[in-house]
Amino acid sequence: MTKSDATSGPATAAAATTKDATPQLFKEAVESMYISDLRSDMSLGTIRPPQKLATHSHAIGLEVTREIPEDNIPTDASGDAFGRLIVLYEPAGEEAWDGDMRLVAYIQADMDDAVAGDPLLPDVAWDWLQEGLGTTGADFTNLGGTVTSTASVRFGDIGGPPRAFQLELRASWTANGNDLAAHVRAFADVLAHVAGLPPEGVTSLHG
Repeated sequence: MTKSDATSGPATAAAATTKDATPQLFKEAVESMYISDLRSDMSLGTIRPPQKLATHSHAIGLEVTREIPEDNIPTDASGDAFGRLIVLYEPAGEEAWDGDMRLVAYIQADMDDAVAGDPLLPDVAWDWLQEGLGTTGADFTNLGGTVTSTASVRFGDIGGPPRAFQLELRASWTANGNDLAAHVRAFADVLAHVAGLPPEGVTSLHG
């Protein structure tokens, strides 16, 4: 996701949902996704949701916005991280979800080679998601997903670093209730962990 893909704030939410007759419950769920206490090194905006997955859908994108000193501009995309969170709503409920509202999450981040080489990285990333949902008090069931760690090696006349490592997390869970603020906070926490951001209020000494 780039800044051109997203428009901030709930005012644009209606454009991403079914035209008219959008249930009030779903409107409230969408509005609750635009949390006001997001960390300052992340941006949140509306993105286009996938079509035909559910009667009603809406998607937000989160992106890490690092401040890079002018004398320390990186020569590659190391550290880039973004995520998208989609809410699906079926008023009559969906048997496979065991509910009527499902959240679908995707995170992708470039990783440092020292971290990417840890065979337990996928397990740790999944633990971050579970702990995040628990810590923020998100009410959910039926959590499932995958974590993939990949390495790319460049050969010949092609730009970019010789080796690049990425982590991808794909997950979905059923939300109990239509207040999704805690779910978004948990998602943002996972993105912060994957991106290697320091705890809020702590200044990184790296670089």
